[in-house]
Amino acid sequence: MIVEELGLSGVKLIVPTYFDDNRGYSTEAYNDQTLKEYGIDARFVVDYECCNLCVGTIRGIHFQNNPHPQIKLVRVLQGEVLDFVIDLRKDSPTYKKWISQVLSAENRKQLYLPSGFGHAYVTRQPNTVVLYKFDDYYDRELVKAIRWNDPDIGIEWGITDPILSLSDEKAPWLRDSDVNFTVEDNSK
Repeated sequence: MIVEELGLSGVKLIVPTYFDDNRGYSTEAYNDQTLKEYGIDARFVVDYECCNLCVGTIRGIHFQNNPHPQIKLVRVLQGEVLDFVIDLRKDSPTYKKWISQVLSAENRKQLYLPSGFGHAYVTRQPNTVVLYKFDDYYDRELVKAIRWNDPDIGIEWGITDPILSLSDEKAPWLRDSDVNFTVEDNSK
């Protein structure tokens, strides 16, 4: 397994080892003991799977506020996304900065997001299936979103006419949101 830092505190790219042969492949896609060796010490309690039918579908910018923020481990089972991680910790030197990674069934990469970060992606292939692992349960009162095209964040999506949910379309701008993360939260 290869684990790389991505320039935002605690955000990591994970590339599991795959064994390919004439039958297909096998892999250990998740092993908490191995991840602990790389400083990832999360106990995941929920798997969430999401299917996106069309190219150009945007999901995000999503997060779950304190007191129950969520650590995420994200991978693509089918298709491809351009995945974004946004620093939402107001006292961070990288506040409002974002990084992107291509995650696909073909490249088999995974993205680890500690608490304090927003998450979003845009699909690049039809019928893309994304799997999330969360370390805390969904809380309807704490689940939040920021508008996908917020100018204070300035994500370069690579598309102009996305497919959006009504809630993502109407999400508040960052300046109007109630995001409540700090750098201290990143230690969760």
